[in-house]
Amino acid sequence: MKMIALLRTTLLLGAFLAAFSVRADTYTVLVMGDSIGAAYGLPEEDGWVHLAEQTLVEEGLDVQIVNASISGDTTAGGLRRLPDAMERFEPDLLVIELGGNDGLRGYQPATMQANLEGMAKIAQDGGADVLIAGMMIPSNYGPAYRKMFSEAFGKAAENSDSTLLPFLLEPIATERDYFQADGIHPSADAQPLIMEHVLPLIRNFITGNS
Repeated sequence: MKMIALLRTTLLLGAFLAAFSVRADTYTVLVMGDSIGAAYGLPEEDGWVHLAEQTLVEEGLDVQIVNASISGDTTAGGLRRLPDAMERFEPDLLVIELGGNDGLRGYQPATMQANLEGMAKIAQDGGADVLIAGMMIPSNYGPAYRKMFSEAFGKAAENSDSTLLPFLLEPIATERDYFQADGIHPSADAQPLIMEHVLPLIRNFITGNS
């Protein structure tokens, strides 16, 4: 019985090590986002994050995308959550899709910028590249605040030597039909367009062309 138990333990350990070696070779992308990343109101498999992973795998790339997006999250929440996520997933690339809720709640853009830079530093210290996805807010927040808000993403990217995608929702922003009834969250039809907007940047990191 002891011999059988030892054999089972040896086989299980071998399988674990084999799985770990495959995972170690896999390019890992960690998405820290809010409801836009979490595909609010939709099945997760219809969201742009899942579609991006599916597309890259179909292209033959050894990649996994970990979606750590939480609806309603802010840059402060992402900053708190990131150290644990970095330790757990050891990503090669961090995609920060946060800030929209900061703007909707009227938070100071300077604070949001500092949080984004803090997240970038944590990721870079852990050996990951960083892609910051920018956002814009409705016109009723006033031109001065809107300007400071949108510029905060670019400043954070520049100060942290991160890559910037200026406006995540650019392909759909002016098309009402691409949003759900609340007028805020992208519809299922919008998800492939968002994915196609982000995917070239993610692919460049994976293939070393960034």
